[in-house]
Amino acid sequence: MPKLVRIFFWGLIISFLGSLPLGTLNVAAMQIGIQESIRDAIYFSIGSLLVEMIYVRISLVGIDWVRKQEKLMKVMEWITLGIVLALAIGSFAAAMKEGGKGQNVFLNNQMHRFLLGMFMCAINPVQIPFWFGWSTVLFTKKVLEPVKAQYNSYIIGIGIGTLLGNCVFIFGGKLLVERIHNSEQYLNWVIGSIFLVTAIIQLWKILRHKDAVDKMHNIKEEEVEGFRRR
Repeated sequence: MPKLVRIFFWGLIISFLGSLPLGTLNVAAMQIGIQESIRDAIYFSIGSLLVEMIYVRISLVGIDWVRKQEKLMKVMEWITLGIVLALAIGSFAAAMKEGGKGQNVFLNNQMHRFLLGMFMCAINPVQIPFWFGWSTVLFTKKVLEPVKAQYNSYIIGIGIGTLLGNCVFIFGGKLLVERIHNSEQYLNWVIGSIFLVTAIIQLWKILRHKDAVDKMHNIKEEEVEGFRRR
């Protein structure tokens, strides 16, 4: 298998599997797909994966700059926490409306879903240490090399993997709503609970200094030096 193709599939597989655990972005994409349309959910996913690809590129070539942005990343984490709480409250409010088919008030806005996806992904710094860690593993195993063509293949694979992972939620949620009576109301309760648990976990990580900022701060110096040499 050609080197670029192999790197592409590494990025795709890691990204796809990383998109499957319940999280803010994939659950929000599912909710948009259920309450609005599949097209809007796809727009949202494309916007979020575009920012993710940019973050991966930065993690590959600008790790020193990233590590110096701790204050900015802290602010981003608190903003993300507020948004996740708003999504939880909005989902619970939608579930309590007559028929349980109300729309999440946070998502009930005129912002284009592509831009909303970009915004929600941009303020979520969790993916930076995630991709730095995986990229370090691939560099160590000689799977990925500091070559522009390989970076591009890797990042394109990541984008497609994220889109496929989100599609599992988007189409899965839509299918569930169509097959089960009153399932939208139940899903709103479930989605609200997921957002609430996510917010609690994120708050705990921030207060216990186990968040993305601290993960970046604790990156071993030899790993950073390795990235500098690349």
